[in-house]
Amino acid sequence: MASTLIWPLAALASWAACWFLYRLLLSQGLLLALAAASLLGLALAWPHARRWRRVIIAAGFPLSLLVSAQGLLPAWAWLLPLGLLLLAYPQRSWRDAPLFPTPVGALDELSQQITLQADDKVLDAGCGLGAGLRALRRAYPQARVEGVEWSHLLAFLSRLRCPWAHVHQGDMWALDWRPYRLVYLFQRPESMAQAWDKAHAELAPGSWLVSLDFEVAERQPDARIDLDHGRRLWVYRI
Repeated sequence: MASTLIWPLAALASWAACWFLYRLLLSQGLLLALAAASLLGLALAWPHARRWRRVIIAAGFPLSLLVSAQGLLPAWAWLLPLGLLLLAYPQRSWRDAPLFPTPVGALDELSQQITLQADDKVLDAGCGLGAGLRALRRAYPQARVEGVEWSHLLAFLSRLRCPWAHVHQGDMWALDWRPYRLVYLFQRPESMAQAWDKAHAELAPGSWLVSLDFEVAERQPDARIDLDHGRRLWVYRI
């Protein structure tokens, strides 16, 4: 089944299957072919545990059909975004969160809960295009802001956007967190236990782990900051 393939090959296989079925049934009628291919996309999307993967797979065929039907692009052109996605986010990094930027101002109230000294180092673990780096600098202009990002392309772009930050290209899980007073991340619920274990093992007593939206299961936070649109910051002191 497509759901057993490594992501994003699962999406590619699912979209190809939908197009194959559509072409196969087109001689029987447009509505039948369209309905069958769309339902196949939904069926192939359903076994995936993560909602964003379901959306990508289910929406791939109808969106590509719409674009090709309008004559804007050939049918194969819908593969181009997948190629760009692989360039920006290599296969290994898909086990972590996809590219969801930290909203502007999301960390503004953090300084009311955590006081940092001049030259304390803070880390955005999985900094993407640098939105979290900017939010950290806005909250702590006196701190030394650093980031780590697995994608070479995103790390390069993040350095361009945030020349005042030091951005490591590499694995956030392999990077030593001991030099940091605060580690911020915007990951996935599934990775929070791993983040807590790493923070507890490497961060010095009195340091902080801060997560946007996702809490550490069975751990009482030291603070919770409610943000707009139902979002939250979860603050843990080591």
